This record gives sequence, structure tokens and C-alpha cells, in this order.
Amino acid sequence: MVALSMGWCGLAAAESSRSINEWLSRMHEASRQRAYVGTLVVSAGPAMSASRIWHVCDGTQQMERVETLTGAPRTTIRRNSEVITFDTEAKVAWTEKRESLGLFPELLRTPSNLIPDFYAVREQAPERVAGHVSEVIELQPKDKLRFAYRIWAEKKTGLVMKLQTLDERHQVLEQVAFTELQLDAPVRMDKLKKQMADTRGYEVLKPSLRKTTPEAEGWRLRESVPGFQSMSCHVRESEGSAAGAAPMQWVFSDGLASVSLFLEPYDPKRHAEEGQAATGATHSLTRRMGEHWLTAMGEVPMSTLKRFAQNLERAR
Repeated sequence: MVALSMGWCGLAAAESSRSINEWLSRMHEASRQRAYVGTLVVSAGPAMSASRIWHVCDGTQQMERVETLTGAPRTTIRRNSEVITFDTEAKVAWTEKRESLGLFPELLRTPSNLIPDFYAVREQAPERVAGHVSEVIELQPKDKLRFAYRIWAEKKTGLVMKLQTLDERHQVLEQVAFTELQLDAPVRMDKLKKQMADTRGYEVLKPSLRKTTPEAEGWRLRESVPGFQSMSCHVRESEGSAAGAAPMQWVFSDGLASVSLFLEPYDPKRHAEEGQAATGATHSLTRRMGEHWLTAMGEVPMSTLKRFAQNLERAR
């Protein structure tokens, strides 16, 4: 139904009044600077989830609280790159560091911005989302290695109200949208800080992530995948783990979509079958690579993941 009701119409699109970088910069700044409270719904294939979000920024620090309204009850509180997630049923809290902050991905995070080389922007007629008039644009890929995006941005502020990921037939694979939003809401940062620090009654766990490079771990890409740049590489270590046994995550981005390559020692008891799967816009691929097991995952077509897998090789 969503694909039909929100279907692409080439006649309604027009050349954009802003460049793609201008559009994305405006959205990015709005996500960092605005204070708001809203209800966000995510639909991917048959699955649907909802969360309540409180977001505030004082010019130097950003904080947000995300509380799940569906599924297992969880609360995630973030201050800049510091994140803590409370599992209220298990009474466990996970602390970690995440580089990005914002409701939607930081669209201009790539070291050298190549987004205009791989996406074109088209402007469409304004629409209302959650009671707010929004400008609508579509980002169309220039190759088959990435998906298209349709984005609704609140007209006055540029805050992203709704985002759809579209396949090559312009059918909706996944969408994220506010169903209700209060802009410039009186969100108090001191209150969020107290909630973040209050771990009474919770077992606090902190995953051990060691920053590294693929080369240091003995991996490389024979050929790069056009548009995708290496963003980070970490090894998740645990007590007593043997050298070289810790799983590695290598993250790539083209500025909009991301791909993660997870590599770990092959275990015949756990890694029985190679395969591939898709949920909404997220595709995954698993295969054995000698004495290692690869899981490639990202919001990209399966052919893109296969290209990463085909070019991945041991450097030593």
C-alpha cells in the first residue's frame, strides 16, 4: 500500500532549487540544533516499530532519549558520542561510544564528500507530515550499487520528518516517519543527564572495542567499491579470547548508505550454511572465507554486498 500511495511520479519532479549538498547540510544541521519531542515509526517489510524521542542541544552538547513503544521495553540515552541503553526487564545497561548523533544518519560524514558523484537530487511538491508542511526531495542513484531515497524536510527548519528507501522500481523498502512532533520543545538537558547517570539496580556492561585497521588484522579490498569509503574498523574483544579470535567490524559509507563487514574465525558448529537475507532495505550475506566467516550487512542491494565479498581478501 505504501509503495502505491507514495509511488514515484516523474512528471511531478523538477530540478532542485538547492544542490544536493545544500539540502543535506540543511537537514544535518537541523537534526543537530533543534529541540523536539516526537513519536517515530519505522516500517521495514512486515515489521513495524515505534519510539518516543526527546532531543535537545545547547550549542556544544547534544542529548537525546529514545524509548521503545513496541517490542521489548528499552531506553537509550545519548550525550554526544556516549550512549547507554537500559534493558528494563533484564535490568542490564550497556554503555558504548558511537561516532554519529542524530535521528537520521549524518549524511555528510564521509572523509571527502562524494555524494553528488553518485546521487542526483530532484525536488517534488510539498506535503504535510505529522501536521508540518515539508519540502520533498528524491535522491536518485547514478548506478545500481545503491538505493534511492525520498525525504520530507520540515519547511522552516529543515528537520527530516520522513524518509523512505526505494528500490530500483521505486517501491518502498523501508520508511521512518514522525507521526507526531513538537518542535522547540522544552526538553531539559540536566534532566536527561540525571537519567543517563542513574544506573541503580542495573548491571552495567561495557563492550571492549579496540580501534584498529583492516591491514593490521590482515584484511584488504582488492578493488574498492565505487563511492564507498572506509569509515572505521574495530575488534570486539572479550576476556580470555585467543589472539586473532575476536570478531572484527569494518564499516564503509557512501554518505547515505552504510555497509559493515564482520569477520570472525570459522566455527563449523555455528557457521553451518552460507546464505543471504533481506529485511526492508537491509540486506545480509554470509559465506566462508578460508578459515574465517564473513557476514556482510548494509542498506544496499545484494549485488553491492556481493561485490564487497568478492573483493575482500587476506593480506597476510
